[in-house]
Amino acid sequence: MPVFRLGESASQVLAELARLWDQARVHRPGVTQKELAAASRVPYSTVNGWATGAAEPRDLDQLVKVGATLAEWAKERALSAREWDRLMAADRARRASVDPDDAGRSGQASVRERVRIGMIPQPADCFQDRQVAERVQAAGGTVVLSQVLAGMGGVGKTQLAAAYARHSWQLGVDVLVWVDAAARDGIVTTYADAAVRLGLPLADRDDPEQAAREFLTWAETTDQHWLVVLDDVQHPKDLSELWPPAATSAAGGRVLVTTRLREAALAGADRHTVDIGTFTETEARSYLTAKLGGQDSVAELDGLAADLGFLPLALAQAAAYIINADIPCAAYRQRLATRLLAHAMPGEDYLPDGHRRIVTATWELSIDHADQVTPAGFARPVLCLVSVLDPAGIPQSVLTSPPALEYLTSYLLEPAAHTSVKDAGGVDEAMVDEALRVLHRHSLLDHDRTASHREIRIHQLIQRATRENLTALPDLGPHLFTELAHTAADALLHTWPPIEHDHLGRILRANTTALHNTTGAALYSPDAGGHPVLLQATKSLGQTGQVNAAIAACADLYTTCLRRLGPDHPHTLTSRGYLARWRGQAGDVAGAAAACEELLVDRLRVLGSDHPDTLASRSNLAYWRGEAGDAAGAAAAYKKLLADQVRVLGSDHPDTLITRGNLAYLRSQAGDAAGAAAADKELLADQVRVLGSDHPDTLITRGNLARWQGEAGDAAGAAAAFEELLVDRLRVLGSDHPDTLTTRSNLAYWRGEAGDAAGAAAAYKKLLADQVRVLGSDHPDTLITRGNLAYLRGQAGDAAGAAAAYKKLLADQVRVLGSDHPHALTTRGNLAAWRGQAGDAAGAAAAFEELLVDQVRVLGSDHPDTLTTRSNLAAWREQAIGRE
Repeated sequence: MPVFRLGESASQVLAELARLWDQARVHRPGVTQKELAAASRVPYSTVNGWATGAAEPRDLDQLVKVGATLAEWAKERALSAREWDRLMAADRARRASVDPDDAGRSGQASVRERVRIGMIPQPADCFQDRQVAERVQAAGGTVVLSQVLAGMGGVGKTQLAAAYARHSWQLGVDVLVWVDAAARDGIVTTYADAAVRLGLPLADRDDPEQAAREFLTWAETTDQHWLVVLDDVQHPKDLSELWPPAATSAAGGRVLVTTRLREAALAGADRHTVDIGTFTETEARSYLTAKLGGQDSVAELDGLAADLGFLPLALAQAAAYIINADIPCAAYRQRLATRLLAHAMPGEDYLPDGHRRIVTATWELSIDHADQVTPAGFARPVLCLVSVLDPAGIPQSVLTSPPALEYLTSYLLEPAAHTSVKDAGGVDEAMVDEALRVLHRHSLLDHDRTASHREIRIHQLIQRATRENLTALPDLGPHLFTELAHTAADALLHTWPPIEHDHLGRILRANTTALHNTTGAALYSPDAGGHPVLLQATKSLGQTGQVNAAIAACADLYTTCLRRLGPDHPHTLTSRGYLARWRGQAGDVAGAAAACEELLVDRLRVLGSDHPDTLASRSNLAYWRGEAGDAAGAAAAYKKLLADQVRVLGSDHPDTLITRGNLAYLRSQAGDAAGAAAADKELLADQVRVLGSDHPDTLITRGNLARWQGEAGDAAGAAAAFEELLVDRLRVLGSDHPDTLTTRSNLAYWRGEAGDAAGAAAAYKKLLADQVRVLGSDHPDTLITRGNLAYLRGQAGDAAGAAAAYKKLLADQVRVLGSDHPHALTTRGNLAAWRGQAGDAAGAAAAFEELLVDQVRVLGSDHPDTLTTRSNLAAWREQAIGRE
């Protein structure tokens, strides 16, 4: 069968078609030229002429069609029309360069020699074809003839450039120049070598600058196709007047630059920057599988790739270490986790693939360059702060907070050279922003001003190398690292918003977790205990409705405090208190009460009976006893506590005032709404006097007074009071504060109780949309609003619809809060009741019977909710019997 062949023509076009044809037949065995002609819509005679070498392509459109069809069959990227046109131009230039006399004497054409200057790095062992390579290859065939491959050290820029250069040589580029561009001298010398090799008239090795200019002039005027690769450009000024003239070259030259820099000086209208990142997960797995021989599980290979952040350089050196040590991947991962990074890489004499330095030293040159920018020595301390935070995203506001600025100022002002900064008032936000831009331009981090809060991202291995360099300092290391850890913690705490209404709280929690993981013991001291930001992160989880996550975080914090500080340290005891609190919020009120009781015993022993933390434990114990159904016991405990708080803290202390509010609440729970209202009225007067009318506690008491007014039978008055309260909460707290949203919920409720069911439903719908936006769809308050909407639906006569809404709500509450949470148990009761209202009395009775068993188990037999369920069960059983 005839196949595409080079024949005697030495045609670069036919050579590429022959290669594509061979590759296509691998995937489509037995394919014929007629099938190719039909698929590409090019005459068979034309295809056959090319295939047999009898004719060379002249029609670019036909060539592009045949090439695209073959590339699709070969499962490759199709060359662009411009790329095919270049090959055709090279063939035309070859034909035009034939010397007729030589042809007459020898009977064959004399073709200009192709020239290759410089040593192209050999392909790395198990070199991977990468997705980003397609972007590099594609840009080469467009009007953009200069490309800049930019990225941090270790991502494989040089290997990608080398693969591109070899591919271009295979496609027939006439002159290929590979330049080690780390310094200007290297660029000039290589250009001079190229000029001499090309035999340019004024090329002289004794005058390399003149020879380099000759080469650039040749590049602009020649009809030959050329490619210049400038590898590892470190200073843009090194390319001043040395950038090859690709945009103005007669035949269409190309330039490829690799650099760690992201500088405007390297960009331009006729240049295309390609950001080179790490391997994809698939690429990393493929590389490790090929390199290690497939003896390790996919899970271990993926785990190793993630441990090293998918960085090609790190993966290559780790694989070399594994092979040299003859250990499995799992064993290496253990070493990587427990040793310095430098000790988990091959020695300098055993580096693979021609690497010049181990991965830990890869970025030092970039850091040194960044540190030379005025004020000198400033980029490194900023990078140190970034190195202990979350690599996935760090708010710039953390790095420009007062604790961070104070730290950077003290770090920078030690040398006398920086007294000018001191005279100007120290480091400011603008200086930090400039330093971040410097680090960004050196590809040591990504600084994105358009991002929402997560402006700064950094590779985890750059962070680790930075930290390990700090701890390795014999004199300053440990002290400096502890100071760094506390500065980052102070900065996070200072940045934490008092009201979390967007994603910032979640980002700060992630940064706190990263800080805790990277600095460990540095955040703990025997005197001060653990840093307050650790507790703030757990509080943030609970206050945003993620109570189960808060329990897990508190349990971890308590375990760490126990190990580092001991069981009796105040911080350890505090973490126990928060753990009990979130257990109760998650529905385990009995467990919370028991935990508070145990904690009180230890606080009495360690701190004494009059310590504020001991009094706080008594308050928490009383609260959870009341929530567990022992209202009388809780009231008695609060009365004793109030007397001791007045004696120890004073009658005007905020904790004393809170206890008075709790006592008023318990009076209402006991059925004395009027007495609760009277007590809260007295309390409100004292809070206004002591705390001010706009204090959150004062506003809470106003809300309680409005509620007791409604409970006493004045629903319209309660609605009016909540409407007035809403105005003040909007003014003081803002529209998205959780307390403001709660006030809107209460206002809607009492509007409904006052007879405006339609208005209440409309208000709840608007509230629900805002709660989903501000708090999230799974927040307990959002779920409560859904329950209120379901209730109003039933009140409007749609019992079946109410039951359906409660059923969906129950599924979400069980998923979010757990099946034993009081809210979930309450929803089960409502669901049972509306099932009965919809006509299924027997089903309602059965549901209440099942609910009663769980309430007795979770809440106890004497809890008010348990007693209510017993009453409902009896009522629906009676109705079910009456309908039989």
